[in-house]
Amino acid sequence: MNSKTVDLIATDPPFNKNKDFHATPDSIAKGASFQDRWSWDKDVHEDWVDKITDDFPNVMNVIQGSRNSYGDDMGAFLCFMGVRLLEMHRVLKSTGSIYLHCDSTASHYLKELMDSIFDKDNFRNCISWQRNDGRGKGSQHAPLQWGRNTDNILFYAKSKSNTLKPYKELTEEEIKDQFPKIDNKGRQYKTGIPVFCSKSMGKRPNLCYTWKGFRNPHPSGWRLSKERLEEEYQKGNIIIKGIGDKRKLERRKYIDDYQGKPIDDFWDDIPRVTDNKENTGYPTQKPLALYERIIKASSNEGDIVLDPFCGCATTCVAAEKLNRQWVGIDIWDKAHKVVIERLKKEGYLADADKEREDLIHTKGIITYSKKPLRRTDGGSEAVPFLETKMKEFDDIDKDPYSNAKKKEILLEQHGSVCQGCGNRLHERYLELDHKLPRADGGSNLLRNRILLCGPCNKLKRHLYTISWLRKENKKLGYMIDERVLVSLK
Repeated sequence: MNSKTVDLIATDPPFNKNKDFHATPDSIAKGASFQDRWSWDKDVHEDWVDKITDDFPNVMNVIQGSRNSYGDDMGAFLCFMGVRLLEMHRVLKSTGSIYLHCDSTASHYLKELMDSIFDKDNFRNCISWQRNDGRGKGSQHAPLQWGRNTDNILFYAKSKSNTLKPYKELTEEEIKDQFPKIDNKGRQYKTGIPVFCSKSMGKRPNLCYTWKGFRNPHPSGWRLSKERLEEEYQKGNIIIKGIGDKRKLERRKYIDDYQGKPIDDFWDDIPRVTDNKENTGYPTQKPLALYERIIKASSNEGDIVLDPFCGCATTCVAAEKLNRQWVGIDIWDKAHKVVIERLKKEGYLADADKEREDLIHTKGIITYSKKPLRRTDGGSEAVPFLETKMKEFDDIDKDPYSNAKKKEILLEQHGSVCQGCGNRLHERYLELDHKLPRADGGSNLLRNRILLCGPCNKLKRHLYTISWLRKENKKLGYMIDERVLVSLK
């Protein structure tokens, strides 16, 4: 996928539960299964480790720290998630957001991983979703823990300009109850909204003023600035009732101006999947209402929503219902059939007697492919540490930095450590080298440069790649433990 093309990522990846999951045998998701178990030796690709170590040292520090404190399985899981979250960061627009579903098994480790990729300042919320009814499981044994009935959803933005509408629409009954009055134009409204700050709110000199003869007798002042108060008055939201000494202010809230009931970070109003129409039998299926809330809050109609672990297609179906474009990715070879089946049940596909079942009857066609699509943006990578320090150039020999400046940036990134053997040296003994040799098409750009000690630099000339250099150093006994290598900074 091209960089910076996605408006919202809403996904439900594995949780590192150390369990196997299988769909119910008589469901439309029959045959779906996945193993949520992780091993550093079996599940971690060496090129993942090399890439993260070289280009994202802060990310690798998180992975290795979790590996040290929790175990190899958590390290392997975070490495698996790390390479994917880096790609998710790359494809998100600067105005985009990501919601990552998890639970207490790995949520704290995933948060640290996402802090290192999306920046801790872009963390917005850890949402708790009550997936069960709140009752702990009964047992003949004495309880050792509270009942586990909530999942976590980590919400990050790409920048400070993300979209968010954290409100819940009121039902007709709630509207009648909360907006019981009607003005002479037929508009529903409610009153009882204070215009003055209460005495307990303390002194607020900047909000102490007189307006149309009214003034708060306490130094806590008004709820609004004088400009905003006048603006509300002109709109008809502030009414002066009575005459003389009996004048009083009435502040109105009209349903037309009401965005909705504010939603906090504890969601206890979305039940688990029980409806037969919605239930696919997929082992970890989440409710449509849950992902509809996310999509409504953090995207607009026509936006692109991505789910890289789409499973039984809940995100895709929710996005279609809300008139968003969507992309789902999954390794289960029947995932696309579940998408079509669920959209058919929801009434979004063409009639069954038509030849094309992939036609969305509103607009658009479902496109399905087992082959990776071709990017059209040049294939550049978004490296968080370096993205503000370098640019893509058509001429591979052109670079904005001198070799001295490149070395300075790499020292800032990795510290004074040889990236071939892990030894800490004085920076004068570190040499600037190419990851991919110039003779084999490697560029002089910063992203293709690395710092090596003299012996490693000479040894690499005969071994071609950094990964082979590290293997040879291990064999010769010169390689410091990789856990130390990535944490020496």
